[in-house]
Amino acid sequence: MTPTPRTFSHIGLSVLDVDAAVKFYSEVMGFYVLMQPSDIVEDDSAIGVMCTDVFGPGWKHLRIAHLSTGDGIGIELFEFADNHAPDDNFAYRRHGTFHFAIQDPDLEGLLEKIVAAGGKQRMPVREYFPGEKPYRMVYVEDPFGNIFELYSHSYELTYSAGAYS
Repeated sequence: MTPTPRTFSHIGLSVLDVDAAVKFYSEVMGFYVLMQPSDIVEDDSAIGVMCTDVFGPGWKHLRIAHLSTGDGIGIELFEFADNHAPDDNFAYRRHGTFHFAIQDPDLEGLLEKIVAAGGKQRMPVREYFPGEKPYRMVYVEDPFGNIFELYSHSYELTYSAGAYS
């Protein structure tokens, strides 16, 4: 039996400054702030033990905040002690997650806001079906080095029409 598709809950992003990231993702991206930045320490509390389970011993402390998109997808922001930006923030050949995508019908308007807030445009805005359908996309980078895509239309609309044929 084919399983029923699951829903997406949240994504965790590591940032150098969680306060600045909350400001960017709430003011520029329009995400709801569910929980302001909070300090978590490596101790015997429930959250301290959970973090040690995930990160292993010696993580010391972190700051964390929780946001939500308009459709209820969580954005969990982490600022780790002694964190650093990677030399290559777009290691797309490395296995694992290398981007996520946000949908906005005013892709160009959101792109301008991202760049004005210190983010980067990584490519020109491109159309999937030039002259046929207005489906557009562009890769961007937040001010903290996280890569994501902007889509003008839903994932289902874009790919069910055979975007590569």
